Amino acid sequence: MLSLKTLTDDMLVASYAQGNNEAFDELLARHQARIYNYILMMVKDEDVANDIFQDTFAKVVTTVKQGRYTESGRFAAWLTRIARNLIIDMFRQEKSQATVSTDASEVDILNRREFSDGTIEDDIVDLQIRDDVRSLLRQLPQNQREVLVMRYYRNLSFKEIAAATGVSINTALGRVRYAIMNMRRMAAERNIELTR
Repeated sequence: MLSLKTLTDDMLVASYAQGNNEAFDELLARHQARIYNYILMMVKDEDVANDIFQDTFAKVVTTVKQGRYTESGRFAAWLTRIARNLIIDMFRQEKSQATVSTDASEVDILNRREFSDGTIEDDIVDLQIRDDVRSLLRQLPQNQREVLVMRYYRNLSFKEIAAATGVSINTALGRVRYAIMNMRRMAAERNIELTR
């Protein structure tokens, strides 16, 4: 009998769909550290990160058990996308609930340093930087743009990128390196600041 560790993610998903709970345990063991760290980096709160992490894998369980998993060969990217969507949902919900009024109080209870993540100006600069990065990204050669998106937007490892694009790990590394160098060069030529 094959060891679960030698099976691909999709083989493990298929095995789990047929009732093999150990296959799910192996998927969890493979991806839990990367997914948890990604979530924690985005939300910066361990309790919230734990909740979103659990919700992510609960969604995996539901989707697989209902036979709706169709991301052949892209389990890691699919898993990251689920986590990302849950993070976005959480931020949207927080934003819609942030309607407390301090008008009735003589002291502004929300005007405290620990509640401040930055100024409106910081947010505007961050938005401009993101727009500039997207603009520069669109101008890269397709093979460089593809690996950069996989690495920094989908959080895939270089091994996963190499497998997805059909190149060696060294080629994937090289393409990401050249993409970053090209973006820096284009930013310098256009006097674009990519940091604040």
